[in-house]
Order: sequence, then C-alpha cells, then structure tokens
Amino acid sequence: MSRRPEVLESEFARRRDEALDMLSSRIPFVRFLGMRFELKGDEITSVLPFREILLGNPDPPALHGGATAAFMEVTALIELSWVFACDRGDAIPAERESTRLPKTIGFTADYLRPGDPKRSYARANVVRSGRRFATVRVEAWQDQRSRLFAQATGHFLMPQ
Repeated sequence: MSRRPEVLESEFARRRDEALDMLSSRIPFVRFLGMRFELKGDEITSVLPFREILLGNPDPPALHGGATAAFMEVTALIELSWVFACDRGDAIPAERESTRLPKTIGFTADYLRPGDPKRSYARANVVRSGRRFATVRVEAWQDQRSRLFAQATGHFLMPQ
C-alpha cells in the first residue's frame, strides 16, 4: 500500500530539517551564538536571537561586531555546504556525518549601521562555486530585509 503524497512530502521535509540540524551541529559556534536555521523551499534563513552576551556597546546598546561577523560567516558556511551537497546530487543534503565543511580563506564584513539588541536574520547566496574555491555573499537584517545592518563576502576552500 502506498502512502499519500502529503505524508511523503512531510516525511521528506522532516528529513531535510534533520539534515540541516545535523549540518549546523558540526559548527560549535552555532550553539554558542544560539543560532537556528529555517528552511523554506530552497532558501535557508539564519536566525540569531538576541542575548546580552552578544552586546559589544552597552550605551547605546549595539551588537558586537565579532558576533555579527561570526553570525554571517556561519550563515555562509551552512549555505555553501548545503548547496555543495545538493550539487553532488544528495536528495537530502548533508544527511551523512561524513559531509566535510568548506574552510574559510577570507571573510570581509561591512557594518552598515549598528545592530540593535533584537533578533537578527541572515541569508547567503553562493556567487561562484568551483571545484576548489567558492565565493559567498551574506546579508543581515533585523526588522526589514530591505534595511540591512551588515553584509559580507566570504571566500572558501571547498572540500575535496
């Protein structure tokens, strides 16, 4: 007896969410920052809940630049790893523990305005991905996606 399409679709979505959780759990800084990831279709949105430990400037309160850069770098790594696994043809990307992560070669963050003490979001876009190197752009916002508070470009060495 075959299962209904909506049951198969929900099972596939559950497995993809678990694979994304497995991938993100391989980066210890994700837990330290308290980051989580939301997968809608083929887009991953990173979420950074506000915590006092993330403040860099107490008056006026603003997110620490290092926390902001780390948030964007991890977002880039997750997106690049996910896309790399999809390009390899994995139906459920990063489901295997053996999936290797790219290595950061260089990462440049542009701080467009202070990050307010509230929840932040980020999305990454793989600009170029070759066999050895990849370039990823990241945008971070808080209330409105059109009003970025930081953006970044990262260059990564791809796993062989």
